[in-house]
Amino acid sequence: MFKILKKKRKKKVKLEKSLSPINVFSLAVGSIIGWGTFVMPGNLFLKTAGPLGTAIGMSIGAIIMSIIAISYGYMVQKFPVAGGEFAFSFKGFGRNHAFVCAWLLGLSYLSIVPLNATALAMIGRYMFPGLLQRGLMYSVAGWDVYLGEVLFASIALIIFAITSIKGMKVSGVLQTIMSFILIFAILILTIVGFLRTDNPIENLKPFFVEGIPPLSGILAIVAIAPWAYVGFDSVPQAAEEFDFEPKKALKIMIFSITFGGIMYISMNTVTALVLPWESAMESEPFWITGDAIESLLGNVGLLLLGLALISAIIAGIIGFYMASSRLLLSMARAKALPSWFGKIHPKYHTPVNALKFVLLIALITPWFGRQVLTWVVDMASIGAATGYFYTSTSAFKFLRKEKGPILLKIATVLGAILSVGFILLLIVPGMPAYLSLPSRIALIIWAALGIVFYLSIRKSYQELSRKELNRLIIKGHIEDEEVS
Repeated sequence: MFKILKKKRKKKVKLEKSLSPINVFSLAVGSIIGWGTFVMPGNLFLKTAGPLGTAIGMSIGAIIMSIIAISYGYMVQKFPVAGGEFAFSFKGFGRNHAFVCAWLLGLSYLSIVPLNATALAMIGRYMFPGLLQRGLMYSVAGWDVYLGEVLFASIALIIFAITSIKGMKVSGVLQTIMSFILIFAILILTIVGFLRTDNPIENLKPFFVEGIPPLSGILAIVAIAPWAYVGFDSVPQAAEEFDFEPKKALKIMIFSITFGGIMYISMNTVTALVLPWESAMESEPFWITGDAIESLLGNVGLLLLGLALISAIIAGIIGFYMASSRLLLSMARAKALPSWFGKIHPKYHTPVNALKFVLLIALITPWFGRQVLTWVVDMASIGAATGYFYTSTSAFKFLRKEKGPILLKIATVLGAILSVGFILLLIVPGMPAYLSLPSRIALIIWAALGIVFYLSIRKSYQELSRKELNRLIIKGHIEDEEVS
């Protein structure tokens, strides 16, 4: 009996071009409007800047981010590949700068995935008290960690990791549905809030926080713009999967930032106007937005709010699964990470191992408690601003070399200056948005880990020629799979 040997052949596997403009818009909006839209009114916005101060600060933030997005739009047209800022900073400044940019930016993406998942527990604590708060294990920084909440968040993370692995076509459709539910629900709540409140303008007074200079409050809100709008840069991360011309990316980013700003301002305003917000804040409510909507529409309002929040969380998880995995994929192509991260699924055409890694990190973090995650996210704003800086300066270098339009050059310079401004607001003592001590410690730890990791991969990372790196990062690496 003879054994028949099947000859193996090589099959080229690459990311699939399956994202339509509406999918990409939904991806960006869903990533921008996460849990923070519903939680930050009570946690930060109202007690820092008041209703009007928040509206001004978020509007200024949206304008600034739109200026920065111009550089992204230009770079996406030139280099429509996965990896976004990693690829842009490599082309502009070389491999070492690309590593620094990706290392800092990566934490922004990685931390937002579990933060969205743990927000599900916050919904449960308010809307279904005691349902998930079972199996108290310990407390971290004042946050009680329950086994029930950790398991619930873990199940959600696993489900959406599987969804993301099964392809951007599936994820894109789900993201589009969630994003439009989210936008519709927020607009309905805002309109009803104005129509059913007797004295909406009076309830919004004082427009700023008494005892805090209005400018300080506004600057504190502006300083979080890199975190608040960070989802818009999921667009360049997905550029390799566009089924349309990359030149449309800029309009999509501008629209997503604009919609994101409107949604932030709308939820903060409706929270403030339903109840006199200053007196409501004095009672230190667990979730003032939930209290306001329940007072406005009762259980129906809570149901609509819960639907919007769940849609925002799902959209945020899917969006940052995509962004973080594509960043890891690009780093693996350049040998900045082990090649294992660069594996693309032969059937679904997604970076399967990178997605598994994001899932693994996300499953670990809920065990540390939500407060620890917020420390990480606070300092991760520096990572987002670093990505903005490198993209803006890289765009300027190319425009100067190619003698591009003067207005475009001005936009890139402004983007770079504003990015540095964001970083200074976070790291200079005395600034309104100066990082808390735990956040500063987390930043130092992450930077130290980056140095250690870089030293461990420096040999393999440096041995490739710039020409070879350019082929792998910019032209897109096509993985060869052995199949029978």
